[in-house]
Amino acid sequence: MHTTASDGRLSPVELVARAASAGLTTISVTDHDTVAAIDEVTTAAEPKGIRVISGIEITSIDQGRDVHMLGYLFDKSSATLAELLVQQRALRVSRVREIADRLAALNMFVDADSVIAAAASRPGASVGRPQLARALVRAGHVESVQQAFDLWLATGRPAFVPRIGPSPAIVIDAIHDAGGVASFAHPGVTMRDDLIAPLIDRGLDAIEVYHSDHTTEDVMEYRNLAIRFNALVSGGSDFHGEDNQPGRPGRPGRRQRSTFGAICLPPEALAALEQRARLRQGAAAP
Repeated sequence: MHTTASDGRLSPVELVARAASAGLTTISVTDHDTVAAIDEVTTAAEPKGIRVISGIEITSIDQGRDVHMLGYLFDKSSATLAELLVQQRALRVSRVREIADRLAALNMFVDADSVIAAAASRPGASVGRPQLARALVRAGHVESVQQAFDLWLATGRPAFVPRIGPSPAIVIDAIHDAGGVASFAHPGVTMRDDLIAPLIDRGLDAIEVYHSDHTTEDVMEYRNLAIRFNALVSGGSDFHGEDNQPGRPGRPGRRQRSTFGAICLPPEALAALEQRARLRQGAAAP
């Protein structure tokens, strides 16, 4: 799930309240390129009896395309991870400014400084295209965030700016250095199955089998792929906030992302992730 520390619509406290009302007992916030919300989420969750697992979604780049990597059960104070995230957030700011410049050249003006300042007001928070998409909506240039992406911000659209950043392998190493487990995020959306086998050879721990944008067929395919490669399984709703936009053809859309508990990870899969993290942390202990 995501909070206002990255591109989510709910604050950490609001997110925990929603999770509690849905009866969830274990959650993980995986904000983009930041761990800024973990402490606040943990503090809010404790009196409600909700366990919080450290999480993050880090954007890596392969052949000019985004490849999102999930990290779980890591030490958020890791110096290696912190250094990588500082670099990631700086690249995000540069990209937002360049996208805003392209929009301006198309006579679609948004206040990039305000978007960046809003993120900067929350220490360690990150900024990206979703915040620009919402700015486009507020400015009256588009009717919805989805339309902003479809017409202007998505890959190949007029204001799209390719991202630069670390390779998937570098991100996996940083997660491992922090004692965590690394999972390949929403492969049914990323459509880079060619990367899975070599990344598993490189140390990738898991594949995100359960995801709101995955069809039943996707779940079966990636569960079988995990079995084939002896990989672990992760899963999550990828909640960003209320979003009833339709999906792409053949995809379930974003409605499930707004429903707590609709997408869950089986307990035995979580236990396997925890066991892998314990082994890694034990191996790193002096």
